[in-house]
Amino acid sequence: RTPEVRQVAMVDAFGRVAVHTGQKCIPEAGHYTGDGFSCQANLMLKKTVWEAMARAYQTTKGELVDRLLAALEAAEREGGDIRGKQSAAILVVSGKSSGAWWRDRIYDLRVEDHPEPVEELKRLVRLAKAYNHMNRGDELLTENKTREAMKAYTKAMELYPENPEMIFWPAVTMASLGQVDESLPLFKKVFSLDPNWALLLPRLPEVGQFPKDKRLLRKILELAPKK
Repeated sequence: RTPEVRQVAMVDAFGRVAVHTGQKCIPEAGHYTGDGFSCQANLMLKKTVWEAMARAYQTTKGELVDRLLAALEAAEREGGDIRGKQSAAILVVSGKSSGAWWRDRIYDLRVEDHPEPVEELKRLVRLAKAYNHMNRGDELLTENKTREAMKAYTKAMELYPENPEMIFWPAVTMASLGQVDESLPLFKKVFSLDPNWALLLPRLPEVGQFPKDKRLLRKILELAPKK
């Protein structure tokens, strides 16, 4: 109803772009469009923000989520919102529907209130990437593709080594497959990060997620910190 104070942009499935910045949007306000993308902003400190976003988006390698993050970081470097920092969000969906919307949301992340929202969003993206690899490893394991599953698990560990869960499940998989010696350093690291994982391990055999081998369990649990 009041297009002169509104700003909106759309990109369709064919990469066609439509964008509008109303004449009465609070300065600095503007947009920059390119092949299959649009960068727009209002209430910015400087009018160079949207062009900086576009340059970062166009020159950054990697996934779409990496390019979107780069655009947000570029906006902050140019001064960002004149009101300061508070929130940030990213939503990336699959280009082809699977019929299950929750499965098609590759990244659905938001930071509602934080002194450094873009940096926090960047951390969440890294965590989400790690869990994507973990989930892929689980899928491959159910298909009995053990080698491929371990590669996916390893990528998850490399992306977020400070998260014990990223290390625990690969260690469980390795020990279950007879690669006990290789699994022991991983279990030791997990238990040092959080001893509760040593309490969880003995619960797995009863639900079919670890061998019912008391000697194996004892060997692994000896790595847990002594109280």
